[in-house]
Amino acid sequence: MKMFLHVGCGQKQKDKTTKGFNTPEWKELRLDIDKNVSPDVVGTMTDMSQLPDKSVDALFSSHNIEHLYPHEIPTALSEFRRVIKPDGFAVITCPDLQSVCELIANDKLTEPAYTSPAGPIAPLDILYGHRLSMARGNLFMAHKCGFTQKVLTGTLQSAGFMMIATKRRPHPFYDLWALATMNPMEENLLRKLADDFLYPL
Repeated sequence: MKMFLHVGCGQKQKDKTTKGFNTPEWKELRLDIDKNVSPDVVGTMTDMSQLPDKSVDALFSSHNIEHLYPHEIPTALSEFRRVIKPDGFAVITCPDLQSVCELIANDKLTEPAYTSPAGPIAPLDILYGHRLSMARGNLFMAHKCGFTQKVLTGTLQSAGFMMIATKRRPHPFYDLWALATMNPMEENLLRKLADDFLYPL
């Protein structure tokens, strides 16, 4: 059985990740900074020292990296690469600032862009973090950096990932998806991985 590390899992289990991970052949290891969500490992993206080198086959990080300061991103991605096996890969999602800023340029900063289970989400929430969660005291929700598709690709390349496939989803999602491999692989294999792992459930 393969193991994937679910970084910043929150309340979610593997059935809230991707169709590729949500299969019997994948076992989930949940990591979160908040012990109240009962993760398998309490830790941060910049310090996953409880996990050995090359200990997981893949990593899934959904809407986490934007919570780091820009100077922390290389450290986090280095930690991601450290724990992934040489033939493994990472799936990373985050807000798409390009599509969000199109709304802001049209003076829709506080108008709902879409409705989530947590209620209406405005560009202001996507850019800086969910206001209602932060007002309730969850300051982990604050956003401290952001990415466009081009910048996310370049950031992953600079971190040492070899092959990168990305997908940009505009309205009503306003997010970016990236699959980044540890080693080079044939284009058709990368495409197959992307088909399985770049589609959220």
